[in-house]
Amino acid sequence: MTPTPPSPRRNRVLPTGEIIAHPARGTFTGNRGILVGRDGTMSNRQWAAKAWITCLISFRGRRRPIAQPHTWTELFFLDEAVAFAAGHRPCAYCRRESYNQFKVLSGGLNAVDIDMLLHTERLENRQKRLHPVRLDDLPDGAFVLHDDTPHLVLGDKLLPYAPNGYAPPISRVNGPAQALTPPSLLAVLSAGYHPQLHLTAAPLMPR
Repeated sequence: MTPTPPSPRRNRVLPTGEIIAHPARGTFTGNRGILVGRDGTMSNRQWAAKAWITCLISFRGRRRPIAQPHTWTELFFLDEAVAFAAGHRPCAYCRRESYNQFKVLSGGLNAVDIDMLLHTERLENRQKRLHPVRLDDLPDGAFVLHDDTPHLVLGDKLLPYAPNGYAPPISRVNGPAQALTPPSLLAVLSAGYHPQLHLTAAPLMPR
């Protein structure tokens, strides 16, 4: 008898910031504090700290079991643009070069100030905060809601998001929209930060 594969853990982050269970693997990890209880089960909390960071999947050969109690809980993202949309910034430890560039482009704010600012921008009454924008003003790497589905902005296209990759693109039209990516992170993208994107977006990446 073929053994039943284990159910996926609830540790996958959507562009909306929601944490779900999904079997697809991410290209970045990160955390929002301790989200696993003493018994090792994932709580229903969406965050436990104001420092929401994005980390490398592999760093100096280190390994650790996931979903441990009493320590930060590993979350996973399709790519860095999804992490930005959810309100995460680069880790200052395992992604020092990216963090330093991010810090410069954010006006030189320190990590504590960045985290406090982002916390006001990503949540409203503990729910995802949307930001009115115009599509023609958005930089590559931003996320918007289009037909109630998260879409990545890339060139003159919008790429529908799915946990395992991006669907075929549609044309990007000008006009009003609701941005998922917080304003401070939109500003960093506009200033020249290039988030690392999933391979399903690679054919449309600007050269």
